[in-house]
Formats: sequence, C-alpha cells, structure tokens
Amino acid sequence: MVSSVQILLVGAGIVGCSTAYHLARQGITDVLVVDQGPLPATGGSSSHAPGLVFQTNASETLSRLAADTVRLYSSLEVDGSPCFHPVGGIEVATTPERWDDLHRKLGLATAWGIGGELLDPGQVLERIPGIDADRIHGGLHVATDGIAKPVRAAEAMMREARRLGVRFEGATEVTGFEITGDRITTVRTTSGDVTAETVLCCAGIWGPKIGRMAGVTIPVQPLAHQYAVTTPVLDDGETEVAQPILRHQDRSMYFRQVHDRYGIGSYRHRVMPVRTDELTPTVTPGTEAPSEGGGWKGMASVHPFTPADFAGPWREARRLLPALREAEIGEGMNGLFLFTSDGMPVLGRSEVENFWIAEAVWITHAGGVGRAMAQWLAGRTPDIDLRQADLRRFDDFARSPAYLEQRSAQSFREVYDIIHPQQPPEQPRPLRTSPFHDRQRELGAVFLEASGWERPHWYASNEKLLQGREIARPGEWAGRFWSPIVGAEHLAAREGVAMFDMTSLPRAEVTGPGALELLGRLTTSKIDRQPGYVTYTLMLTPEGGIRSDITVARLERDHFQIGCNGPRDIAWLRDNADATAQVRDITGGTCCIGLWGPRAREVLAALADVDVSHEEFRFFRARRLHVGEVPVVALRLSYVGELGWELYTSAEFGRRLWDLLAGAGHGIFPAGRGAFNGMRLEKGYRAWGTDMWTEHTPDEAGVAFAVKPDKGPFTGREALLRRGEPTRRLACLRIDDGTVLMGSEPVLAGDEPVGFTTSAAYGHTVGASLAYAWLPADLAQPDTHLTVTYFNQPHPVTVIPDPTYDPDMTRMRR
Repeated sequence: MVSSVQILLVGAGIVGCSTAYHLARQGITDVLVVDQGPLPATGGSSSHAPGLVFQTNASETLSRLAADTVRLYSSLEVDGSPCFHPVGGIEVATTPERWDDLHRKLGLATAWGIGGELLDPGQVLERIPGIDADRIHGGLHVATDGIAKPVRAAEAMMREARRLGVRFEGATEVTGFEITGDRITTVRTTSGDVTAETVLCCAGIWGPKIGRMAGVTIPVQPLAHQYAVTTPVLDDGETEVAQPILRHQDRSMYFRQVHDRYGIGSYRHRVMPVRTDELTPTVTPGTEAPSEGGGWKGMASVHPFTPADFAGPWREARRLLPALREAEIGEGMNGLFLFTSDGMPVLGRSEVENFWIAEAVWITHAGGVGRAMAQWLAGRTPDIDLRQADLRRFDDFARSPAYLEQRSAQSFREVYDIIHPQQPPEQPRPLRTSPFHDRQRELGAVFLEASGWERPHWYASNEKLLQGREIARPGEWAGRFWSPIVGAEHLAAREGVAMFDMTSLPRAEVTGPGALELLGRLTTSKIDRQPGYVTYTLMLTPEGGIRSDITVARLERDHFQIGCNGPRDIAWLRDNADATAQVRDITGGTCCIGLWGPRAREVLAALADVDVSHEEFRFFRARRLHVGEVPVVALRLSYVGELGWELYTSAEFGRRLWDLLAGAGHGIFPAGRGAFNGMRLEKGYRAWGTDMWTEHTPDEAGVAFAVKPDKGPFTGREALLRRGEPTRRLACLRIDDGTVLMGSEPVLAGDEPVGFTTSAAYGHTVGASLAYAWLPADLAQPDTHLTVTYFNQPHPVTVIPDPTYDPDMTRMRR
C-alpha cells in the first residue's frame, strides 16, 4: 500500500465510491480509499440496502441531492447491467389526511424541479395490479424515482475511479491517527501507515468509532430497520423489478418487487439503537455474499430478523396487497443504518482541520453527496447548498449521547409521518430557556422550539388585544401552531410598544488587536468605524455566494459583538482567526429583549441612565447603559420595522431586565415569534437559510446595499466583480385571494414552474398575504401576475414592490 497520499477516504461504500469517482473526474487522483471489508460489497449498509430512491422531500437540499443521485446512477452500468431501474415511485394515501398531504407534496416535487402527478385509485391499480384500490384515496406518482443497485453502482464508480488513477484497498482497517496540533498527519491501518493531507470519514455505521480515534464526535446513531422478502407471489420472475416502488406512509411501510417476490420495509416497530462498539468489523469469512434479495448472514450491518416486530406490518401488508395472503415471509433482516437528531446527513469539516465527515447518507442521496464532497475537498463551495447538512450546524448539546438517542429515535419514528414545518419535537424539553422563561409561562406563553430554545410564539395573556380587531385567519394547514393572538400582537406592536425575547439569536464576541482585520477580511461592509457603530454586513463564499448575514457592533476599539445565524458562523470566524483575534460564543451567558414599537423610546427613556433621544442615540448605533440597575449593551436596531433597541445583558440580570421593562407602563406587552415573523416579512428583511443561502449572490437576494467593493479585499469580492446581471431575483408576492402560504410552494407562469416561495406569512398591517419567492429576473418585476399552487390548488399572485411596509424607513429613524 502507498505510504503517502493527498486524500484518504475511510469507507468504500456508496458514499466513498461516489466521492472518489467525482474527485477523479475533477482530475484529483492522488486518492486512496480503504475499507475493512471486501470490495465492492464491503458489508456495510450499502451492501444490504434495498435501494429505493424517492426524491421528493420537504428539504430542497435533500431533493436536489436525490435528483443528482438519480442522474448519476442512471448513467452507470457494470458489464452491461444497469445500476438504476427507473420504474417510478408511488406514495398512496389510505386516510383523507394523507391524501391532502400528497396534494401538498406534489407542490414540493414541482417546486424542486422533480415533477409528479396525482393518480386516482384506478390509475394506481393499473401500475401496481396487486393493490386493493378500495383501500386508497389515490397516490402521488413520480416517474423518475426508482430502484438503485447500490453495490453495483459502487463497483461502477470504483472501476472508473481506478481507471483514472484512484487506489482502493479492501481488508484494510483504520486503527488510529497520529495528530500534530490540530491536523492528522498519519493514518494507521492494518496494512501500514499512510501520510495524508486530508482524510474523509465515510465509514457509515463505523463512523463514530473512526471519529473518536480523531478526537471528533460524529453525532449519528446506528438504528436497526426491518426488511423482509416474501416467498414467490408475482408471475414475472425473469425481471428483477418492473412495478413502481410503493410507499404506504400511513403505516410507515414500503414495497418493492424482487423478481417474483416482494421486499417489504417497515419503520412501524420499536426503536432498536445499536452502539458502534458492539459491531464486528465486517463480513464473517466463509459466509454468503450479500445480495438485495437476501444472503445477508454474516454481515455486521445486519442483525437477526425479529418476527414479532414485523407481525403488525405483515398484517397491514396483506390488507393493502391481498395477493400476499397466499405468501409467507421467506427471509428478513434488521439492517443497520445511521440516523441523526434532525433526520439530515452530517457533512463537512470537523474541528480537526483536515478531518472531513460524510455520514448518515442514505442510498437516495449518496451520488449527490459524493459530488458535493468532492467539490468541497477540492477547495470549492458545493453548488448545492449544504447548510441543513453541515456538521457545524450542531451546538454542543446536540452532540451529547443523551440528546442524540432521544432525537434520533424520534426521527426514526417520524420518517413517514406528516410533519408540519413548525411542529416542535417532544423531547428533551425544555432544554434551553431564557431568563424570562418563568415570566413567560405565567403569561400563558405558547412555546415552539428552535435549536433547543423554548421560544414564545404568542401569549394567552394578550387575548385582550383581540378586542375590536378583525384578524385574518389562515387555512387549516397554515393555521396549525397559530392563534389569532399572533395577529393582535402584530398590530398592537405597530401601534404601541412590545418586548420580544430574542435570546435565541446566536451571538459572538470578537476581541483582540486582530479583530478588526479578521472581520474586515470576511465581511462585505466597512467595519472600520468608530466604536459605537453597528453594521449590517454579509459573509460570502469565495464564489460570491451568501455564506451568512450578520450584524457587527463595535463596542470598543478591539471589541466587537456579532449577531450570527448559528454555530456555523462562529466556527467560520474561528477558522479564519489567528492568535491576535479571539472568538467567543456568548449566546448562553447573555440574553436579549427586542424593545420595539413607536412608544419604545418612552419606555427606555424612563429607565435608562443616558439620553436615548434620536439626536443622542441614532439609528444603527450601540451604547453601554443601565436600565434601572441592569448593565445593558443597547443596539438601536429593529428587525420588525419599528423604532427600538436590542437590549443585551448577562443572564444573571435577565429577569430583572424583563420586570423593569414589563412594569414601565406605556401599554408595553410581550409579543411572540409569530408576530415577529409577520412584521419581518412586511418590512422585507431576509432570513438567511430561508430566503437566501450560498447559492445566491447579494444582487439576486436584494442585499447588495451591504456590499462595498471599494473598501478593499474581502472573501468573495473578486467573484462579485466578475458577475453579470442577475438572471434570477428574490421577489415579494401578494397572494391575491388572501390564502396564507407556508413556504416551499411552486410558482408558475401559465402552466410552467418558474420558481418557489421561501418565507410566507400574513401581513396584518398591510392587510395582505405575503410571500417571498425566487423567480427569473424578467418575472420578478412589480405587477407581474403569476400563480402559486398550494395543496395542488392554483392561487393568483402579483409581484409587488419590496418592502410593503414603510419603504422609506421613517418609522425606525425617528
């Protein structure tokens, strides 16, 4: 085996082979792929996966990775045998609720460019002759879905990567790493030591063990999933698969043809977690070679089938497919694969500088993930934004075994559930609470959850604000986790003054003599201003995409407070800092109240020990002051479009700050995130990760005002200067019939899909249902008339000027 290599991949399953293949196609061939098992069927999850590829997902990221995967598998073959069977996929509904959800899901397929159609029961029966059509309301058919041959696809990619110069070594187990500073220098294996510049861990269920060797926690959990193959029941035994794959999501089941039999998978069983330490290394010598029809014995990634857990699903299978009443279970397995706390993959660079991770990747997404990882390892930003899958999205608590066990179990149980975008997880809660939490509970706050934080969405105590107001009500789906109090808080905050708990917004402190240089190099705006100034700015990728938007408050010459979008931002700042700049996450030790509304100055003036008049405390300025006894950093900002301040203090003073403000009079009241979101949308403020991400440039997203190319060098500057006129833009839509959307709905020009919505809410102040949407630039002009489909029903929309509320910014600058 070679003694040194540019990139070493640990794991030759479908992800490792895909990454190696795509690296080789980029011309990067000084690559070694090692696996403890035999090649190409290594004995990991890729070797036993049934191969279903359903592309449509609520996550655009996962849907695009899946579509990428379909294109890749469809292009591969081994000795004339295909690696993908494009038989299509059908999801059926046996309940009215599921049938409604399939109408919504068709919108997702359309929005993400996958396409599909709704079938009536007779049309489903034509495609799957054995189904009991009387038990279903219909189905969602996606013609480009199908069955992958994972081992064959891995072999095809391995052969091509080898032809181009990549080396593969089976029967080679990684036993440890030599680490100097924060870099791996040597990979120790059973076949010898290898010096590597970069290491990628894509070892699947063994990933956590490999991570521990590098001192890295990979937040994934191996779980067992039941899969059984029936005795012969179909007439056509010559063809491996001709019928569309079938999902019966009301019972958490799927079906695929295996020659003259059915393969049946079920998530409707107890959660079966497995510790990585309990896994044997690989296939036991002398056992059967794995195949998708069976032959799983001896594979460490397969545990013995437990018939008792399959009894209920087997009864349901026979009800849906009556032909199965004449069949039996021929063989089965409890196959292991990885789950995460949020159901997304774990991708990206770890805290060890040259140790990368690609774990919890299903066959459905592996082709696309391999391409993205190859782009990343080559020093480019992946052209599919991976914010939802980035390893660094997790806070420290989310890496704990206790958290991972509970949330991954919930992810398993909810694989096929109908999940509302705002539906909060059940456990563990409460996990993160602001110092105001007890006061909020006393006021009847209704909490939803984000990043572990309990966030009030409205307060029962504000029911009195409904008096004399007509609040527009959304439909049944958008109206879940909502109350008319949301609208009342929204309007009352515009009229008077409200206090919003903004503690959950991540923030960091950057200090030291190199702090200014660090921030200047990473951001698009002029940061070198006098202490007391606040700047809204962007951090870009080298390609000019929006990595994040942040606020930078210069409190002292070498002391900056940064308002971020999450742990990824703080990690990025740390990655780029040297010894002259220190980056500290201060979120947990501090708290924040947004004091906003036309009477905000009256409240603050009565409590502050400094003059807060407009002349003495101007817009986008920062000051240290006292609110009563409480030391506060006050930033004159507003994300709801009203006069006001963000008031920060340490957590120990939080309750006192709340009590002082709440008792200040002037009609002040607490308002929740529901009101905040609607007010933000009216004001046209973009939310990073929802409205814009790395695939979008500042011009496209409408935030070019935050870019100052003449300030000097910064990351992404040269790429921006080379860009031409945008071909797409983020535009504001008015839904003309008042329907309230949820986001991710397709936008059509005539019958042609042309874009999709992002943020959506009812603008109670402007009296209109609003949404933002990505559209071709020529359609993003005011007064353009388009259509949005919502639950497969068309709704007329009009592009309108942005923002809809106070476009001259007069209310915040009083």
